[in-house]
Amino acid sequence: MSENDTPGTANPASRFPVIRSVKPGAVVGWMRGGWHDLRRSGWPSLFYGSCFAIAGWLLQIVFAEAYALFAGLTTGFLLVGPFLTLGLYDLSRRIEFGMPPRLLPTLAAWRPNLPNVGLFAALLAIVLLVWARASIIVFALFFTGGFPTFGNVVHTVLTFEQLDFALVYFAVGGFFAMFVFAISVIAVPLMFDRKTDAVTATIASLVACSRNLVPLLLWGTCIGILGIIGFATFFVGLIITMPLVGHSTWYAYRDIVAPEEDEKLDDADAAAVA
Repeated sequence: MSENDTPGTANPASRFPVIRSVKPGAVVGWMRGGWHDLRRSGWPSLFYGSCFAIAGWLLQIVFAEAYALFAGLTTGFLLVGPFLTLGLYDLSRRIEFGMPPRLLPTLAAWRPNLPNVGLFAALLAIVLLVWARASIIVFALFFTGGFPTFGNVVHTVLTFEQLDFALVYFAVGGFFAMFVFAISVIAVPLMFDRKTDAVTATIASLVACSRNLVPLLLWGTCIGILGIIGFATFFVGLIITMPLVGHSTWYAYRDIVAPEEDEKLDDADAAAVA
């Protein structure tokens, strides 16, 4: 096996994965594992984090006079994060299998399951556009004080200076974030790792959320906090926080989805009983 390949499943949608229940304390282990992979990988991980930061800076420049739309696109940018972190999942899997965490092969991590990854990415893009539109409406109805700047928006949201605006913005944004989190928390790693079809991966992610409500709520809260840190530092923090989220999500996936070897053993036991 070459350095450009990592072990994977060749037949995608043949079986539904076994979803395990985990304890709330597992989140600490996911974060610890993510931090380990971030340090082990080094600059390839920071490259992906830099892409998030650069995208934020570019959006700020392009939408310098449309901060209502800018706020929606920048916060919504995290909604498509599960797709954008595919390279980080590949880095973590390479580390897991004792392979060098090289950047170049991970840039094409989406290729083996392109149709399903592309379909899911299109769904996330639609959600992003709807959220961007909803953000504009919330600004128009609730934001007061004249023409907002990026600093005004961040300050207002973080300090609840305009309580009505902050509450509505968090409520609407939280709905979109929870929806995307529920359908994607293990879906993208599953499509990447086992080449599962998009529908099966999405259903598996929903099942994982239903069986691990408290741990995944905690994990979602951690992602939100890390995202806020990134925005509060004018996107510089995203260079670290986004790779940490990506690598930690890989550990969450590995913890929640049973290995295929266990599934085969269960099938063998069932056949023996029959």
